[in-house]
Amino acid sequence: MSTSKRALVTGITGQDGGHLAELLLAEGYEVFGLVRGQNNPRKAAVEAEFPAVTLIEGDLTDPASLVRAVERSDPDEVYNLAAVSHVGFSFTNPTLTADVTGKGVLNLLEALRITGRAQRTRFYQASTSEMFGGLDYNRPGAGYAEDSLFHPRSPYGVAKLYGHWIAKNYRESYGMFVSCGILFHHEGERRGKEFVTRKITDAVARIHLGQQTHIELGDLWPKRDWGYAGDYVRGMWQMLQHDTPDDFVLATGETHSIEEFLTLAFNEVGIDDWRPLVTQNPAFLRPAEVDILLGDPSKAETVLGWTRDVDFPGLVSRMIAHDITLNTPTA
Repeated sequence: MSTSKRALVTGITGQDGGHLAELLLAEGYEVFGLVRGQNNPRKAAVEAEFPAVTLIEGDLTDPASLVRAVERSDPDEVYNLAAVSHVGFSFTNPTLTADVTGKGVLNLLEALRITGRAQRTRFYQASTSEMFGGLDYNRPGAGYAEDSLFHPRSPYGVAKLYGHWIAKNYRESYGMFVSCGILFHHEGERRGKEFVTRKITDAVARIHLGQQTHIELGDLWPKRDWGYAGDYVRGMWQMLQHDTPDDFVLATGETHSIEEFLTLAFNEVGIDDWRPLVTQNPAFLRPAEVDILLGDPSKAETVLGWTRDVDFPGLVSRMIAHDITLNTPTA
C-alpha cells in the first residue's frame, strides 16, 4: 500500500490550482482535482499538463457530488481554491458568487464531516484580502494582519468572508484542522486574462508584436499588494504542514498602483510613455472600489518560515516574457 499523502484540490483549473498541483506532485502526493461542468474548457489543459492528477467531476453547489469526490479521493489534505473569483463579475452575478464562493465552503466542510473525515483530513480555505475592503484602509505604514477588521466592498468579498468564518466555525465547533490563508493579490503567468495584471501583460506583449494598438482599462489609481502566485501556493502548503491550524496573511508588505504596473510592463518592451496606448472604458469601473490593500505577512514569516522568491519587478518581467513567447507566431 502506498504511504504517500493524498490531496483533493478544488479549483485545480485556475491559477493557484496549477501551481499547487505542481508543488504537491513534486512532494510525492497523489493528487485529485475537482472539475466543474461536463464540458469544462480547462479540463483538457489540466490533463495535458498534469497527467498524474486524477480529475473528479463535482460542483461546490452540489453537496452530493462533493461527498462522492471526498469518498473517491479519501484525502489527507483538502485545498479549497474554487470560487467565483473575479470581483467585477461578482457585481453582475452576486447570487452565483454567494452560492459558490460562500455556501460552497460549507458544502465541502460538511462533506468531510458527514463522511467521517473531520478528525483526520486537514483543510485549507482560500480566504482573500478583499474581505478587508474599505474600512480603515489608510493606516500609515501598517498593513492588514490576521486580527484586522473586515469590511468587504464587493459581493465576492462578502461571500469570501462567509467562507472564512464558516471555516473558522468548523475548526472551533468540531475540532477540525482548518487553516485559512488570507492571501493578498498574487499573480503570474497562469493568471487568467480577465484579471487586470494578465490583461495588461498580454496586451503589452501583443502591442510589442504589432498585434494590438491599445489597452482599455478601468481605474488606474488603486494600489494593491502584488506577489507571485507560486510563492503564495507554497505558503498554503506550509499552513497544512504546521502543527496547529490557524489563519495566516500572505502578502509582500508593499503596494503598487496599476499605473506602476503599466510602467514596468511597457518598460520591458522599451516603451517609456504608455499613456497614448491606454484608454479608460467606463464599462470596467466598479460600483464600489477599494483604494489600497496592504498586507502584513509577519506572522506567516515568523511562524511558518514563509519566504518570497519573486519581487514586484520580477513578477512583471516574468509575465511579460511569458506573454511575448505565448503570442509570438511559430513557423
